[in-house]
Amino acid sequence: MGDGSGIYLSADDIRWDLEEGTKDAADRGKIPELTKEELDHLYDIITMPGIVVGVERGNEVVTTSDSGGCKITYHANIAIDRGTAVLIHEKVLGADSLDIGHIDYSYKAVKSVLHDEAAVMELTQLNAVMPVLYGSMPNLGLYTKPDGPVDNWSELLPLGKIAEARAAQEEAVEHAVKDIVYVAGGMYESGADGMNIDTCGASGDADVLAALKAIELIKQKYPDLGIEMGMAGEFVIGMHGKLEYDGVRLAGLYPHKQVKLAEKAGANIFGCVVNTNSNMSLAWNLARTVTFVKACTEAATIPVHVNVGMGVGAVPMSEMPSVDAVSRVDKALVEIGKADGL
Repeated sequence: MGDGSGIYLSADDIRWDLEEGTKDAADRGKIPELTKEELDHLYDIITMPGIVVGVERGNEVVTTSDSGGCKITYHANIAIDRGTAVLIHEKVLGADSLDIGHIDYSYKAVKSVLHDEAAVMELTQLNAVMPVLYGSMPNLGLYTKPDGPVDNWSELLPLGKIAEARAAQEEAVEHAVKDIVYVAGGMYESGADGMNIDTCGASGDADVLAALKAIELIKQKYPDLGIEMGMAGEFVIGMHGKLEYDGVRLAGLYPHKQVKLAEKAGANIFGCVVNTNSNMSLAWNLARTVTFVKACTEAATIPVHVNVGMGVGAVPMSEMPSVDAVSRVDKALVEIGKADGL
């Protein structure tokens, strides 16, 4: 199930969930459903024998990561520094690329410790061969009072102060853009291979706008600095509701339209997200996710790396997702969704 609990389904139940999952995505995103052949392929993947399944030879893809350098340290609770964690990922685990991020993982927080973070990046670059990016979130909520300079729109909106809430978000966007570009400059000087602007949209459409504006400015200043833009959810929440980028309203956009704006801003990799429904089966979630991803990769001209962390990308919402579920998700996203990476 989407919450990680084990269930048993008949062949008919699996096929039913596959059909309903793709219908749900098609209806929400106004995109085509998966074909009968693709649904049959999905059924074969889900019912394959063995715990771990893999793609056919020649279909391998690369991986990127958010807060990757911290996974061994604070998730596995092993006392090593982030640079060492990167080298373990590279030389032991065979990662294709990784990012280093502060434990707060927000650009506003990083701004005040940029000197120290740049030193970590420089030392890591001296030892690592694979690309190492610097990652953080726009996290617009940090710019609200009492910790930030602007009024909290989540408090203003319930009071009916719509205009004030929108104005606060617009002001927060400008603060976030400055911070993201500032951190990118420091990381460029320290030798970073790129920036991971991650979890875009966590605070709604203003959060996405901040990311897009920052990417545009970074590319103007540092055109050879790679940028990965990873989303927070499958559609952009309209906390503001009227914000636009390049004449396109951000609220309500699904991955196949999000990626076009990421391209226009100058992103090199787009990390699309599809939310996992913890009340539905893996079959339902996977068909739904693959439907969204297929539409996204067909629309994209830049690589699409699907977010397959717990609770997104059809991966069950549990602290340690089962490997049989995760490997089936990966295989389906690559072979049917045509993902360029994970």
